[in-house]
Amino acid sequence: MISENQAPQNLHKNESIKSASNFLRGTILEGLSDLTSGDISADDSQLTKFHGIYLQDDRDVRSERRKQKLDKAYSFMARVGIPGGVCNAEQWIVMDNLSRDYSNGTLKLTTRQAFQLHGIIKSNLKHSIRVINDALMTTLCACGDVNRNVMCNPNPHLSSVHADAQATAEAISKHLMPATRAYHEIWLDEKKVAESGGEEVEPIYGKTYLPRKFKIAVAVPPSNDVDVFAHCLGFIAIVESDKIVGYNVSVGGGLGMTHGNEATFPRLADVIAFCTPEQAVDVAEKIVTIQRDHGDRSNRAHARFKYTVEDKGADWIRSELERRIGYTLENPRKFLFESNGDRYGWHQGQDGNWHLNLFVEGGRVIDLPDFPLKTGLRKIAEIHTGEFRLTANQNLIIANITPEQKPAIEVLVSEYKLNPGEHVSGLRRNSIACVALPTCGLALAESERYLPKLIDELETVIEEAGLRNDDITIRSTGCPNGCGRPYLGEIGLVGKAPGKYNLYLGAGFAGERLNKLYRASVKNTELKDLLAPIIRDYAQKRKDGERFGEFVIREGYVQATNAGNEFHHNVAG
Repeated sequence: MISENQAPQNLHKNESIKSASNFLRGTILEGLSDLTSGDISADDSQLTKFHGIYLQDDRDVRSERRKQKLDKAYSFMARVGIPGGVCNAEQWIVMDNLSRDYSNGTLKLTTRQAFQLHGIIKSNLKHSIRVINDALMTTLCACGDVNRNVMCNPNPHLSSVHADAQATAEAISKHLMPATRAYHEIWLDEKKVAESGGEEVEPIYGKTYLPRKFKIAVAVPPSNDVDVFAHCLGFIAIVESDKIVGYNVSVGGGLGMTHGNEATFPRLADVIAFCTPEQAVDVAEKIVTIQRDHGDRSNRAHARFKYTVEDKGADWIRSELERRIGYTLENPRKFLFESNGDRYGWHQGQDGNWHLNLFVEGGRVIDLPDFPLKTGLRKIAEIHTGEFRLTANQNLIIANITPEQKPAIEVLVSEYKLNPGEHVSGLRRNSIACVALPTCGLALAESERYLPKLIDELETVIEEAGLRNDDITIRSTGCPNGCGRPYLGEIGLVGKAPGKYNLYLGAGFAGERLNKLYRASVKNTELKDLLAPIIRDYAQKRKDGERFGEFVIREGYVQATNAGNEFHHNVAG
């Protein structure tokens, strides 16, 4: 059963681009060799996404360049997927070098535990990809209509089972990589398949790959830091006697939507079954093939797996999964999530090694005059023998620091003013922001450059209300596509237009409930005044242990969103 034979007649244009691409080759090589312009063709710009690369331009200068009759200031973003967000110190130094020599001087830590390099010009792109590959990393499948970077819980207090969960994430990631050699031919100068007399096939994806992107996460309760319910496919570890005995399987999550189109909505995944660790890769493959064969290839706004699950039902998905794997799965087992944030500061693992979770605002690794974060992290990488773990909240864990190394790293943390997050307000340390302007072509409003300013304003209210140390999740995106997981923020901002945001309230603190629209098209100058009385009300009326998201529902600011198809309805406020 292959997707192209079951595809409807009215295919989206992207389907024909993929079909005609010769397994993701297109004319990318020819486009890269043409240095008379900084861009590539529209079709190739769709294909390079499968290679982890986006064509972008600097929107800050777009208008002025248009006046001067100049082309857009084109460059490329390269996303480096590292399963579970785990890399070694040598790989960190490679990324630091690339950001300095060929990018815009900064590193972006993403909400999918990946690296992003922005501002690579076309003539430097191939060399950058080769350097990444030589460091045993890849941009392949960091974007595109395929399975993307597989996420995994990185938090140090779970280190006793982290290795097993990480191994599952890596095995799934490796198994679901495309078979095409296009990436190796284009970026690494491998001999072409056609020249070697071989015949290419894609045993899992088929020549048109998936209808849309596909996302997988591995979570280890009680932490839901990977926001597993926001994923197409999730594996929730069931731990007994400090051992992962299996995983609950969740399907049908996803957060993107389109403004003004109520047929699109964020959706949280349904937990449908339990599998053993040995079955996880097989389950992942067969779920992907279900989406390959049954996902919508006509309407890309309806093409994510969440709509396949919504339309066919979770019971049908489980039945079809069991038919394809050839055995019956167990029913889900009990589990409990308590939060979806990070544990900041120093923590010692059961093996005696130390882990330091640093706060990285917006995931942007950059040197500022009073905060040389990038240089400090490089100095640590030069002596560190453990790993760096990128968290799903855009922060960074210096992991597996030996007791002997700890004093030297403590000195560097102090010297370079690195921030363990313990003294940051609860609102700021639970913040996430997507890149948005100036590089994202989809952004309608600012996000990464704006959210810290809004938090500055709200912190005056938080301080006065006595809530500085209270954890409240706040998420921001420049458009409704959900890259910063705004619909799982107790406070969520979604760009609507320049300087205007839809304001959402009421998500579950552990990522178990979507929020609800409270007010549409709010000017950024009005957000503080709109939120301040709600925050003060929370400080005065909350019950013991009551989270902000629970409070705004109990007090009637918004109604609870109990299912994705209720997201647009029963709006209060």
